[in-house]
Amino acid sequence: MKYSIKVSGNQALVFLKDKIYVRDASSLKNDLLEIINQGVTDLRMDLSGLSYIDSSGLGALVMINKRTVEKSGRLVLTGAQGLPLDLIKRTRLNNVFIVE
Repeated sequence: MKYSIKVSGNQALVFLKDKIYVRDASSLKNDLLEIINQGVTDLRMDLSGLSYIDSSGLGALVMINKRTVEKSGRLVLTGAQGLPLDLIKRTRLNNVFIVE
């Protein structure tokens, strides 16, 4: 998986590409929790380039969402399609996340 993070003030835009597996999810989670701890509270995650996400990836998104909410922020998922969107809906995480 490849991802990039652009931070501006208390906002960050995250672009996910390819696939998220266990190792990738851990790296992504650690990087995002670090920027949240530095004051970023509003995250916008672009999933349009993501073709696959496993349960560890979904777990990382849940943890990131939880931390942003604790900091009075929010996580918005955009561009989800195909299998990632299907898994978000099947697990009913679309009721947890803001999905656009």
